[in-house]
Order: sequence, then C-alpha cells, then structure tokens
Amino acid sequence: MPTLTSETLATDGTPSHARDLKSALRNWAGELAFDALRVTTPNAIEAAGDRLLQFLAEGRHGTMTWMETAANRRRDPRALWPEAQSIILIAMSYAPEDDPLEALALSSRGAISVYAKGRDYHDVLKGKLKDLAGRLERATGEAVKVFVDTAPLMEKPLAAAAGLGWQGKHTNLVSREHGSWLFLGAILTAAKIEPDEPEKDHCGSCRRCLEVCPTASFPGPYQLDARRCIAYLTIEHKGHIAREFRVPIGNRIFGCDDCLAVCPWNKFASKSREMRFAATEATDNPPLAKLLTLDDASFRKAYAGTPIKRTGRDRFIRNVLIAVGNSGETEFIPLVTRLLSDAAPIVRAMAIWALRRLADPATLAATRTSHLLRERDDLVRDEWTGDT
Repeated sequence: MPTLTSETLATDGTPSHARDLKSALRNWAGELAFDALRVTTPNAIEAAGDRLLQFLAEGRHGTMTWMETAANRRRDPRALWPEAQSIILIAMSYAPEDDPLEALALSSRGAISVYAKGRDYHDVLKGKLKDLAGRLERATGEAVKVFVDTAPLMEKPLAAAAGLGWQGKHTNLVSREHGSWLFLGAILTAAKIEPDEPEKDHCGSCRRCLEVCPTASFPGPYQLDARRCIAYLTIEHKGHIAREFRVPIGNRIFGCDDCLAVCPWNKFASKSREMRFAATEATDNPPLAKLLTLDDASFRKAYAGTPIKRTGRDRFIRNVLIAVGNSGETEFIPLVTRLLSDAAPIVRAMAIWALRRLADPATLAATRTSHLLRERDDLVRDEWTGDT
C-alpha cells in the first residue's frame, strides 16, 4: 500500500483512493503527535467481555459500581453504538525519563504515579482525537464517535486486538516499542476499515509485575483484584482504607507504578514527547509536610488540570497521612495533630493512625484523651483503639 501524506490528499482532505485510507489515518496521527494507530472491529473482544462478567461476579471491582451498571455496554462495543463497523485505537506514550520506583525510598516525600504528574491525559488526547476523527469523517462521509476513557469501552482489550500491544500479566497493555507507558483513545466509525492483526503475548515466563505488588493484588497471571490494588485504594476508593493495606502503601499518595515500572519491555521506551505530561512542582514527589497544610482551596489550586484534582482534597490528605505514618519521622507530629480536628472523618481517622505510629506513649495518651471525648464518628473513634 503506498504511503499517503497530507500533501497527496485531495483539497477537501479525502484520500485519492479508498485503499489508502489507513495510510492516511497513520499519517494524520503522526501529524497530531500520536505514537501509534491501529484498527480493529467491534466484535474482536468477545472473550474479554466474558472475563469482565466473571471479574464483576467475583466482586473484584470493589466500590466501582459504575463498572457493574454499564457491564452489558462495556463488554460489547456494538451495544454502545450498533452502527460501528470499525474501531480506531490510538496511543500516546507518557514514558518517564527516570525510574519511578526510586521515589519509594524518599520517606519524607509522597510518590505520585507517573500518569498523574502532568496535565490530565483526557484533556490532552481528546482535542487531538477529535481532530483526527473529523478528518476521518470528511474523508469517508461516515459518522464517528470519540472516546478517551469517558464511556463504557474496554480500551485495553481493543488495543490488544488492534495490535497496539498485548495485555500483560498485570492486565495492562504492553508495547514492544513503548513498554507499559501508553495512554489510549478510541474512535468508533461507521466506515469499514481493514483491521490490523492482534499482537502476540510476549510476557513469556516473566513474573516481575506479579511479584512486585506490595498488596498481592494479582490472584494469578492476567487477573487483578482491584480491592487490593494501591491505585484503586488511593484513587477510586472513597472511604477508609483498611488497616492491612496501610503499611504496604508506603509513601504512595496517588496511584502506584510498581507493576508497570518493572516490566522488561520498558527498556525500549523513550521519554514521552508530550511536554504537558511532564511533572510540575506540585506533582514531582512533593514534600509530605507541605501537603499536610493543604485546605480545599489550596489543593484545588495546586492540582488544577491534573488527574489528582478529581479525587478531592479529603481523600488525597487521607493518602498523605498514611505516607506520613509510614515515614517514621516524628517531625510530622505537630502537623498531624492539627488534622485531628479536620472536618472530614477520613482525614481525622488517618491522622489518628499516623499519630499512633509516630508519637511516644505519653504524647499519644494526652492527645487521645482530649480528642476522643469530642469525636462523634464511630469509625474514627475505632482508630484510637484498633491495630496499627
């Protein structure tokens, strides 16, 4: 198939020949700074839909009830849009320059997942994807729909079916060119486009991603129990984090990159070309002491435009207090003590847990007496007496 550049298209943007449509798509994707583009069909992931139902039946989605509510649409793209004939998957690398696991040794700082260090990827990809979809619609005259993790669509199985990579034993997409660091987007179109071949599984006998998980969230290869996953616990879970997970969380205050970072295929990944994914002062593994002082307004200001903002200040400070409790550094005690009177129960609860891990018995006893009498939330009161 001849390569088609934007210069060889007709003046209205339509490819000179229908057989050149895929070449045109890939050239357009390159112009928009996407790193890869592949095509699949709506009926390509029937097995993944069955696995989803099993995942939900076992309750491994935790409190993510939205997955259960939209299960039938999620398991089959044709239920989402019956007119779809082809699905175009695009990928953009967010590969970091340094090893994110190095941050786990910085006990006075909070480790933030690589994907959340820069601009929200939804904002970055959506505009570019709409541009690409518009070109496709003009070229074919067929309707299109654009999705960037905003609809019940199984992007990872679709990306694997399209040949962008394969789903590794950690259930995330792995690429031979970009490792585990890819953001995905999808265009559903009523146009028929020749699908690409799926990628083979290249995990082999490797088990690094399974063995590195601090909370044993993988029941087996290619299986995830989200209820034990640090990314789920620190981002999606809205309530108190169970005691059994707090020490393993370490200083991870938003997400976890362990299973992604240890993948051997990352050695082929180059640093992301998208500057908007670069870390800022507020996201570059910031000092825990500074984070403990954030109120709602300062939190919103610091994390505007990032994925972190969506969790809200209270859950974020909950995570920060767990990291503080794991730090072993008594210098945090005055800041933690102030949060014992915070308006949010999940903040007060984790402040108690952190204080019990850092303070000496005399300080703890005096503080407990003064605050326990005023506490009205039973779950928070339990933190004074429960195991740490």
